[in-house]
Amino acid sequence: MPMDGPPPYSSSSSAESSPFSSSSSSPANKGSTTAVVLSIECLKGTSKSDEWTGDMLQTGDIVEEIRIGNMVIKSPFKNGKTGVNKILHGSYKQKETSVRVRVRRGPDEFAQLQACVVPGDQFLGRKQYVLRAIDDPNYAVGFCDRTESECFNLQASRTIRMVSALESISLEDGYVSYPWDRRMHEMLSVPNSSSFYSILFLPKASDNSASRYNDLEDTLARAHTWINASQESGAPIVFMNIQTESLLTKISGDTASSRVNAGSLSDLSNLANTSLYGFEDYHGVDIGVVRAVRLWFSPLAGEIPIEVKIKDTDTKLGFAISRTQEGFIYISSVIQGNDDVPSSRSGLSNMHEQANRTSRLLVVSRISNQKVLPWMVSTTGAIRCYDTVSLSQKLSLHRHTRVPIMMHVFLWDRNTNFANVGSIRARAMSTCTHSSPNEIRLANENNDDPGVVLPPSSEDVEGDDDSGGGDAAEIKLERDTAGEFSFRFRDFAVNKNNWL
Repeated sequence: MPMDGPPPYSSSSSAESSPFSSSSSSPANKGSTTAVVLSIECLKGTSKSDEWTGDMLQTGDIVEEIRIGNMVIKSPFKNGKTGVNKILHGSYKQKETSVRVRVRRGPDEFAQLQACVVPGDQFLGRKQYVLRAIDDPNYAVGFCDRTESECFNLQASRTIRMVSALESISLEDGYVSYPWDRRMHEMLSVPNSSSFYSILFLPKASDNSASRYNDLEDTLARAHTWINASQESGAPIVFMNIQTESLLTKISGDTASSRVNAGSLSDLSNLANTSLYGFEDYHGVDIGVVRAVRLWFSPLAGEIPIEVKIKDTDTKLGFAISRTQEGFIYISSVIQGNDDVPSSRSGLSNMHEQANRTSRLLVVSRISNQKVLPWMVSTTGAIRCYDTVSLSQKLSLHRHTRVPIMMHVFLWDRNTNFANVGSIRARAMSTCTHSSPNEIRLANENNDDPGVVLPPSSEDVEGDDDSGGGDAAEIKLERDTAGEFSFRFRDFAVNKNNWL
C-alpha cells in the first residue's frame, strides 16, 4: 500500500529503522551464511502430510515477511524468535490472530502460509505462540533461530528427513463416544441381551475333598462330550469356539497341582496341561489359578420370538416342558387337534410338529427375555441349568394373570421362513406386555410355497387323529441336581391333567 515514509514494521535501508527489525545490516554480513535468521520449525504435520510439498512451509525455511492484519514485519527480525513471539503475544491479546507468513527456500523459491495465532507450550516461564493453518488446523508451525547455513542444510536434506519421518511416525489412537443405549435397543433382538451362548466347564475334582483336580485334557474331553451329546439328543446347536479361562481363587499350599516359580521360566512348561496351579503374591498369600474351559455354541439357524397370548377362557396353555440331560429346556408335548388353545394360536404346536419331523427338539432359549440355557458345569460334574418346576410355575402364573408369554426358541432350518418375524421382533423389544400383535402362522405342509407361513387349514385339523384322549399316560419322574424339587418328563403321553 502506498505510504509517505517507510512502513513502521518493515525493514528499511534508511537511517530510520523499525522497532521490530534489526537496526542495520552490514554488507559484510548480508551474504554471510553464518548470519542468524528466523527459521520455520514444523511442529505438527497436516492430515495428508502436505507439509512435504512445495506449497507448504517446511522446517528450515527462512522467514522473509510476517503480516498480522495491517502490520507488516520484514527480515531481519529484531531479537529473532523472542521478538516475534512478543509481537504474536500482543496480537493475540488484541484478538488480531490472522497471520500470513512468507518464507524463502533456496535462492529464489518462495512459499507462504495463511494461519492463525494460537498459544503453545511454556518455555522458560513464557508462553510460546504457534501458527495453525487456516485450511488444516492439524498443521502447526513455530519459529526458531538458526544460521543461514543450517537452514540450507535442512532444505537440502528434505528427502532424507521425509524417509526418517516415515520410519518414525506413530499411529495415534483415542476414544470416541458411542450411543450404546440406543444401538443396543435397535440392533439386538432382545434389548441389552446378546445372542452369544456359552457354557463354562470347571475342572472336575478327582477326590471327595476337592483338593485335587483332573487335568485340562479331561475338562476339554467333557466339553467335547457335552456338545456331541446335546446334538445327539436333538438340540439344534452348532459348535462355535472353545477357549481356556483363568479364574483366581485362594488355595492352601498343597492344593495346587503345580506351582510357578517367579524366578524360573522353565516352570511354565509344567502348566501346559494343568487345570489348577498356584503362586504366592507379594504378601505371601497362596493364589490359585483355575483353568476352566468355555465352550461357545449357537443355534443351528438362529432363534425366533413367539408370543403366546392368553384368553380369559383358556384353562391350559396346551404344551408341556421338559429338560434334556445336558440342561436344555424344550417343548416336549403339545395338544393336538385343538386350535383354540394358546399353543395352537401362537403357532407353537406347528413348530413342535415340524421339529419332530426333522428329529429336532424345540429348544426354549428365553422366557420373558430371560435366558434359560445351561451355563456352567461344576467341579462335581453337575450341570447348572433351570429346573422345570419353577418354569412350570412361572408359565402357569402367566395363564392365571392373562399376561402374554414372550418365548424364544431355537430354529433348526435356515430355509424355513416365518411370517411377521419383523413385527414379532419389534414386539419382543417392546417393554409393553399388553400389546395385541398378529399371531405367528407356520407353513402348512401342503402349501405350494414352503417358505410362506400359513395357519393349518380346517381340513388338516379335522383329519388329524385325536391324540389328546388316548390310553392313560405314564409319567416317569427323575430327580436331578438343578433344584430341590426339579424333575424331568420322560415318555410323556398326552393327558388332560398334564398340560400347563
